[in-house]
Amino acid sequence: MDPMIGRPLADLDTPSLCIDLDIFESNIAAMAGYIADCGKQWRPHAKCHKSPAIAHRLLQAGAIGVTVAKVSEAEVFIRAGVRDVLIANMIAGETKVNRVAALCRYGDPIVAVDHFAQAEALAAACRKLGVTCRVLVEINIGMDRVGIRPGPDAIELAHGVDRLEGIRLVGVMGYEGHLLRIEDAEEKRRKIDSAIGLLEEARDRMQREGICADIVSAGGTGSYQFTSHCPAVTELQAGGGMFADPFYIEQCGVQGLSPSLTVLATVVSRPMLERGIMDSGRKTLNGELHMPVVKSTVAGRSLPDATVTALSAEHGFLKLGPESQDLTIGDRISVIPGYSDFTTVLHDRFYGIRDGVVEVVWPLEARGCLQ
Repeated sequence: MDPMIGRPLADLDTPSLCIDLDIFESNIAAMAGYIADCGKQWRPHAKCHKSPAIAHRLLQAGAIGVTVAKVSEAEVFIRAGVRDVLIANMIAGETKVNRVAALCRYGDPIVAVDHFAQAEALAAACRKLGVTCRVLVEINIGMDRVGIRPGPDAIELAHGVDRLEGIRLVGVMGYEGHLLRIEDAEEKRRKIDSAIGLLEEARDRMQREGICADIVSAGGTGSYQFTSHCPAVTELQAGGGMFADPFYIEQCGVQGLSPSLTVLATVVSRPMLERGIMDSGRKTLNGELHMPVVKSTVAGRSLPDATVTALSAEHGFLKLGPESQDLTIGDRISVIPGYSDFTTVLHDRFYGIRDGVVEVVWPLEARGCLQ
């Protein structure tokens, strides 16, 4: 057992990555309930947490599995007993396809493909081992990142994949990530409906032509409250809502969730009355999509006019208004990461906090899994 379990939050050294367990559990329940009420399944992306312990919490809340980006991540989660893993990425190269084929002996992975060459190589590796791997055709629905063109190209690929022995085509996927930050709710809904409509058209034609399209997978945290209502979608990949970063709340308009993730930091310098320096910089927090937000001190005192203005490698720069200028060197503050996906991967473990006490310590076992 980790020696910090049962200790007060104030005993943690800084910087430390902390989860408010009450808020975290409330967010999970809200997401699971919303998606279930829409008649969909939930396969939350693990990129925000990288932790099998958290994945099992999500399964207990009703998730059917997890989504990952890398083969090495899938290996971690399947090894930890999470059998149903979608690798929502293109897999290329002999080493990787052999690893995916081997995973089929212990779990039930799904792999996304957008070209016949990917499918052909994976099928050959699976035939050698006598296993079968599930496959989704990824369609470009406007993100312009990966995915085959919708329409005839997608259907042609689906036919080719469907004929290969060693893999089993089970549906399609797409990501409407280019629409997350549309401010007007009606415009956002309309454009998401249009993007997901491309998946629906592919599914309908595949089914008419005798090709399995049981799964239609889509939906990130910034769009799940819209995408969940799209009739064709069968499962949502939204995962980051469990932490409910300011990026999702303020830039994507996600409602009904609250930030649960913080970094506990220490004020280490006070060079000016209106400026403080904390021991958490770019190696602790990431400010690319949204700057971190100061929450409170350990004692719970509000800091309504303290803001993070810049990050260097090891330091965070605080602008202090009149109500925060009594911060002193050694004071602890809690900082909400602007976007958890880019922050959690900088840490080895989460400290789960309830009522001011460390209740659990969860290692990020898939951290650094880039292959």
